[in-house]
Amino acid sequence: MFITINIYYSGKDGSARKFAVEMMNKGIVEKIRAEEGNVRYEYFYPLEDSETVLLIDSWKSQEALDAHHASPMMKEITELREKYDLHMRVERYISHENKDDEKYIRR
Repeated sequence: MFITINIYYSGKDGSARKFAVEMMNKGIVEKIRAEEGNVRYEYFYPLEDSETVLLIDSWKSQEALDAHHASPMMKEITELREKYDLHMRVERYISHENKDDEKYIRR
């Protein structure tokens, strides 16, 4: 089981993309990926919305996610969100295996 959080960061004048680039350039993303329990931390750009960036953030457990939220990196992330005046929409999913889906997946 994994917990996946989709965060849609939206701003103006390319600010969401600038935020994601700065997160990468400052090494914050690599630090998060190295945290115990992190499974995935990746940014994506929706084709139809140039002012939004999607973060897909997955963790092995709620405890790992809680430890991430309590880490000093959250202060850095919050400061960057404010710097770029970003607004957020959040979706949360808990994964489960469904072997029936395999027949639809081309490997």
